[in-house]
Amino acid sequence: MAYLAGEFDANLAAAAGDDPALLAELRQAFAESFAHHLDLLRRARCDGNWKVAAGRLKTFGAGFHLGELADLADEALAGAPGDPRIVRKLIALHQRFIADRIA
Repeated sequence: MAYLAGEFDANLAAAAGDDPALLAELRQAFAESFAHHLDLLRRARCDGNWKVAAGRLKTFGAGFHLGELADLADEALAGAPGDPRIVRKLIALHQRFIADRIA
């Protein structure tokens, strides 16, 4: 399941302009924020916290034009709190993002 990151990359490039260091910094900040939101979802122990964390991930993904992230957050919202299948998918997406964009 490959994610379409064309809009994401274009938005970051527009924000960074011709500054490759700024582009790298923006990508790193995104990866760290994604990890933080994912951690909140992983630690959610009740329906309310799960839904809030999933909703934040959805907004985060939509705001940065990462449709796969928003779609997985929708799955989390529709699914059972603590669903390990969804958490594994989100972890895999984060790891792919890091491998593709940070490394």
